[in-house]
Amino acid sequence: MSRLRLGFGLPVSGSWARPANLVRIARRAEELGFESLWTFQRLLHPAEGDWGPMYRAVQDPIVTLAHVAAVTERARLGIAVVNAPFYSPVLLAKQLTTLDELSGGRLDVGLGLGWAEEEFAAVGVDPARRGARTEEFIACLKAIWTEQVVSFDGEFYRMPAVRVDPKPVQQPHPPLLLGGGAERALRRVGRIADGWISASRHDLRTVGTDLDVMRDAAREAGRDPDRLRFVVRGVLSLTEQPAGADRRPLHGDAGQIREDFDRLAEAGITELFIDLNFDPAVGSPDADPQDSMRRAEQLLQTFAPRS
Repeated sequence: MSRLRLGFGLPVSGSWARPANLVRIARRAEELGFESLWTFQRLLHPAEGDWGPMYRAVQDPIVTLAHVAAVTERARLGIAVVNAPFYSPVLLAKQLTTLDELSGGRLDVGLGLGWAEEEFAAVGVDPARRGARTEEFIACLKAIWTEQVVSFDGEFYRMPAVRVDPKPVQQPHPPLLLGGGAERALRRVGRIADGWISASRHDLRTVGTDLDVMRDAAREAGRDPDRLRFVVRGVLSLTEQPAGADRRPLHGDAGQIREDFDRLAEAGITELFIDLNFDPAVGSPDADPQDSMRRAEQLLQTFAPRS
């Protein structure tokens, strides 16, 4: 069983998402040995309806990581995720290349397809065929990063023969991780990506089956499935007393949650990052930011990676 690498979600959602807290969490996590720091994207929230408190006020993930790059030295910087259809490939490539340079080659890029009709309307993109659009986006992105003269002529994206420099620090490009839980999305990971990032509500009880789908797709595409990374967004519910036998993974006391870490590693998960932004008591604009920071400090200390 490979060692499960642990990371931590940065304060990007709700009342605790403030510059001083961002720096404090990033530095403390790195000091304690967490190997990665993560952000996510949400452009807006509907005026009517409720997607959940964690989506009501969210900082930009790329700008946030640029700030964190300047105050950390070792931890990898992950985006989980930005939605590819909301960008043009060349614009996102330029932003991510710059972030890879600023961080000294520590960037992990998570891409999603998007799901909110309001966001697609706001960016002026048709959500139809977003899977095909994202696959072509990735092909164009890789071309920008790896070809000296880029010429791309696709259904959704076109580029004349141009040079796009500089290139990323990481070669051939920063790792590309995809989100998604449907079988089609999982197979896409195996075919074209470097790994997968689970959603906050993904059923971790059946994650081994999901990994098998991705590995099989990689083999069918002539790729090495052992090179894929599998990252879980860990939405923890830490209790003082042990939870009952019917508990969900990552819900219970510290001992039970550590056992869950081991089970996920046995299933093939390579990385997990603890994300308090998806705890309604933390990631909401109405939450007490001081209490949120106390919760974060507790989890950082309790689950600090063991040497």
